Formats: sequence, structure tokens, C-alpha cells
Amino acid sequence: MKYWIVVVSKDHIANGVAGGFMQANYGKHGPLKRTTANDWVICYSPKQSYGGDEICQSFTAIGQVADDHIYQHKMAEDFIPYRGNINYHPCKETPIAPLIEQLNFITNKSSWGYQFRFGFFEIPEQDFNLIKSKMIS
Repeated sequence: MKYWIVVVSKDHIANGVAGGFMQANYGKHGPLKRTTANDWVICYSPKQSYGGDEICQSFTAIGQVADDHIYQHKMAEDFIPYRGNINYHPCKETPIAPLIEQLNFITNKSSWGYQFRFGFFEIPEQDFNLIKSKMIS
């Protein structure tokens, strides 16, 4: 089992939670292909809305990969992203700021946002357990 962070705006992950799916890195196939059934995914939202300026900087959703099925879904004539099925768990939005010093995957605490530029990455189980403990009571 692996533990992943996907970076997505809060408004976009709300759609994913409602539909039971996840897209990563603007709908690319590669990141989803790295996951397997029962892996855990935590969604980090730097902004409230895609293209907006209002910051969120919180973990906004958590769930497990439901299966190994990756499929395309037509959202627009010229945008047919890849998706994976996720079983999301009820959770509370959790700000990252109080956790930065404790998270091992953030090696440079003064430039903590750098890691999130990758959009999708694996984290250690210890970091996952810390974030999960704050999101799911």
C-alpha cells in the first residue's frame, strides 16, 4: 500500500468527491497509473478555486483507490481527462500550516510549498498517518 498527495483546487476536488473520482495533473494518465487498489490519497488544495487567487492551503479530501480501472471522461470537446475511482471518507478540512514542521516529506520548511509543484507524489506512511489523524476523527 502506498500513500499519495494530489494537488487540486478545493472547488475541483469537491466535484471529485461528489462523483467518486480523482484526476491528477490536469487529467494525465501517468500519475493514476502509479496507484493501485487500496492505496490512500490525500488531496491538498492550495487555492479555493481553479484559476482563482483566494488561498486555501489545506488538506481537503481523503480516500482510497477503489480499483485499478483508469478511464477517460469527456468534459469538453478538447478535454478528455483520465480518471480513477476513489472511495472518499468523510473528513474535515485541515490547514497545512500547523503540520509543516512535523511532515517529513517537506524537507525545506521555509520553502514548504515547493514539493506541491509536482502535483502528485508519494509520501511516507508516518506523514500520511499524521494528516489522516487530523482529517478523520
